[in-house]
Amino acid sequence: MTAAALNAASGQRLRNLRCPRLDLALLGAGLALALLGLVMVASASMPMADRELGNPFHYVLRQGGFLLVGLLLGVAAFQVRMAHWQRAGMVLLFLALGLLVVVLVPGVGRTINGATRWISLGPVNLQVSEPAKLLLLIYLAGYLVRRSEEVREQLSGFIKPMVVFAAACVLLLAEPDFGATVVLLATALVMMFMAGVRWWQFLALLALAGGAMALLAISSPYRMARLTAFLNPWADPFDSGFQLTQSLIAIGRGEWFGVGLGGSVQKLFYLPEAHTDFVFAVLAEELGLAGVLVLVALYGLVVWRAFAIARVALAANEAFSGYLAYGLGTWLGLQSFINIGVNMGLLPTKGLTLPLFSYGGSSLVVMCLVLALLARIDYETRCTVHNVGQRERRPAVRRRAGRRA
Repeated sequence: MTAAALNAASGQRLRNLRCPRLDLALLGAGLALALLGLVMVASASMPMADRELGNPFHYVLRQGGFLLVGLLLGVAAFQVRMAHWQRAGMVLLFLALGLLVVVLVPGVGRTINGATRWISLGPVNLQVSEPAKLLLLIYLAGYLVRRSEEVREQLSGFIKPMVVFAAACVLLLAEPDFGATVVLLATALVMMFMAGVRWWQFLALLALAGGAMALLAISSPYRMARLTAFLNPWADPFDSGFQLTQSLIAIGRGEWFGVGLGGSVQKLFYLPEAHTDFVFAVLAEELGLAGVLVLVALYGLVVWRAFAIARVALAANEAFSGYLAYGLGTWLGLQSFINIGVNMGLLPTKGLTLPLFSYGGSSLVVMCLVLALLARIDYETRCTVHNVGQRERRPAVRRRAGRRA
């Protein structure tokens, strides 16, 4: 082979190492969920929007706008190196806690259905728990890197971040937002476990957290009502069990292939929150078991790719990126599982959206950022942004590891 041909081949190889392709499976599944969600939000919300607002396209147009904003912010977030996110950990922590405090200030937070979870920003409402969860997980990933030895060897390394997260959970419960509290605490525990905390510490805190959640559930009358309605919704199908029974009817009507897109009966003022927390039930009614399996497969693909990206990042000694990817994958998978479980009557009502799918600007935009961060972690791990001098050898190894993962 001539010298020119060798130089051309070498140059092509270096270009490939600098700019490997993005994780198309992750991004494709995420985009498919968002677009399918847009279709289902349109189907579920049109009757209510027409009756209450005189515009059947009100919610779907807003959801489309939120998706566009989320994609633009995701592209911007993808340009930021993970090292910058890591260095900003403490600032992001105070920003997260500040949001959770400000929403509770009288006159600032907006109360809807008895919960004060939103800050009004002109034509839109920011649900502060969504960005707060992301910012807290970024902080925790940085802490697990800075205090890695202390986390693995000393009880103090385990307790310190849990005190911070306990404070965040108290603020979330004051809104109240029990569902976000459960998701945040469970995700933090998974990240701590992946960082190598001792088994007895992990199990002790898991038992303590579980006991605290159970105590909170039974000590509040409205949470106890939700719990009893979940156990036997048919005992009071026209009051406490109304929402769940209507969801179960919708799912049952879907059978194998559904009644057809737009053909749902339950969304016609029977099923409350049809385009938000219970949009899964509308999908099951209109697209049947086939649609449900496609939806679950898409979520499974996103979570699998997140964990695979995390595993490759840790293998490449990118601990911050690895811990964060595990946390983001756990958050997305756990919240999806809880929402679907609530719709199917397997779990008590939590008020959590279905990520990338339900109507809600705060959740949709933040989940677009989650996908962007996962894509950035994957890009840096395979593109070796931090190890340019070793890209002749290590990137190829990492790319092969990525394929195996």
